[in-house]
Amino acid sequence: MKVLIVDDSGTMRIIQKRCLNKLGINDIDEGEDGVKGLALFRANNYDVVFTDWNMPNMDGLEFLKEIRKSNTQVPVIMITTEAEKARVILAVQAGVSDYLVKPFTPDALKDKLEKWVGCHV
Repeated sequence: MKVLIVDDSGTMRIIQKRCLNKLGINDIDEGEDGVKGLALFRANNYDVVFTDWNMPNMDGLEFLKEIRKSNTQVPVIMITTEAEKARVILAVQAGVSDYLVKPFTPDALKDKLEKWVGCHV
């Protein structure tokens, strides 16, 4: 399984990678903002994308919209502190697959993977 993590927080990227590594997932690319994430996304095939909402240069919502222009199938899971209903609706309208609110547990991340990628990790 190939995973893309896009988050401006290096600490959050490390936490997500550690959770994925514990699940046996080691093929992980990471970007610090939507611009970098989009370049990686366009250059590779991913099974799932995890993205933050609040990032410099290109936020998670714009990143999601750009992904959806070329790929409507890949699961995109927004991992963010933004749980406000209006923002969730915006993300759903833009094509987000699911939402994971920070702070999250490793089990919550595992549950999202199993739901969207269809594997038992």
